[in-house]
Amino acid sequence: MILCLQLFQLNSDKNEQNNGTGALRGLSGNLFNHKGHHASRRSSYSQPLGRATDTMSGNLSSLPKSTSQNIFGRNSVDGIRRQPSPLPRTMSTKIMYSNSSGVIKPPVVEKKLACTLEEICFGCVKKVKITRDVVTDNREIVQEDEVLTINVKPGWRNGTKITFEGKGNEVPGGETGDVVFLIAENNHLLFRKDGNDLVFEIEIPLVEALTGCRLSVPLLGGEKTMITMEDVIYPGYEKIVAGQGMPKAKEPGERGDLIVKFEVEFPRQLTDEQRSDVYNILHDSCW
Repeated sequence: MILCLQLFQLNSDKNEQNNGTGALRGLSGNLFNHKGHHASRRSSYSQPLGRATDTMSGNLSSLPKSTSQNIFGRNSVDGIRRQPSPLPRTMSTKIMYSNSSGVIKPPVVEKKLACTLEEICFGCVKKVKITRDVVTDNREIVQEDEVLTINVKPGWRNGTKITFEGKGNEVPGGETGDVVFLIAENNHLLFRKDGNDLVFEIEIPLVEALTGCRLSVPLLGGEKTMITMEDVIYPGYEKIVAGQGMPKAKEPGERGDLIVKFEVEFPRQLTDEQRSDVYNILHDSCW
């Protein structure tokens, strides 16, 4: 009897949409409470219940604004709390490989800058032509030639980097890349670089090594200096010419030394008389 009254009330109030939610909740609650006593009447309630459900689902769009807010607002319907809908699984995060500013920047272009020891020792100005990608006003990429000027400072070492910011390749909508030049020392015909020092190797005959000599030694830059050798020279002997090496980068105005390394040339053959003379001379010498 209670169920009939509830159902009658629901059907009579189906046009009163402000109370539709409460009626449905009450009906469903009573159905469950009387499940054991009224199992035989389930079929008679199916059609009204279906109509009540249709009323709720079909007419939500016509409910007044205040009613729809009560049903869906604040995640609850007449005290029944609803969980917020999870984000769609198809959502993804875009990953952009760029610098900290969020703008794509092309990779750095590295080039070798070949320099002679003279250019590194005394400094020079070198002009280098590069070819890079440039974006036109029509957002097309074309290649463009440009000449860069590099002031090589005295004392720069092999591997020193010179960076030209914004002189690299361009990309549409991104920053312009950089160009980096690395100093590469060329091998010298006469000298070998050892830190801040220069090494010059010379070979003299045995007679000069034993009796002394006066030698003309080349310097970096084309000049020469005279050195007098009065000592007995043996293989591996070194003579230091101060201040004729490479500039010291951390000590402006100071230079390393020129190290002259000697090699002794021995005669390939001697006569018996020469052997005897050499023996007599060297036998009594002080070693």
